[in-house]
Amino acid sequence: MPAPDAATDHALTAAVRPIFGSRAARFVAYLALCAAYLQGGLVKLTDFSGAIDEMNHFGLSPAPLFAGAVIVLELGASLMILTGRLRWLGALALAGFTVLATGMALRFWELPAGQARFMAANSFFEHVGLVGGFLLVAWLDLRDRRA
Repeated sequence: MPAPDAATDHALTAAVRPIFGSRAARFVAYLALCAAYLQGGLVKLTDFSGAIDEMNHFGLSPAPLFAGAVIVLELGASLMILTGRLRWLGALALAGFTVLATGMALRFWELPAGQARFMAANSFFEHVGLVGGFLLVAWLDLRDRRA
């Protein structure tokens, strides 16, 4: 497919900018990026014993301390992104958390070939995509603050 010429590119950009360039669209994008962390934090908060069981499952001790820290991180960093207060820091915090949690929970390379390995690998690389999204949020926020 040939690349659009400059006039077509300009016309397409002008047509979509009012929607996708809006503050509402940006907020929806941030909300979508943070959705799993908001959901995870709220579930852990409302089922703290389940959160402790999850920490124990991954060998994190003391489990209550780790469960509390994960809840604070997931909800706090998400709110930082959504409100714009130190957005770059919240994004970097969730990126780092996601790298650690993914490396701990989705070690697909240790699984035998088959469906379980396939599913774990897919989920692993989906989480890599989330990390990329958070790094992009941090980069854009820092760039906008400099400008």
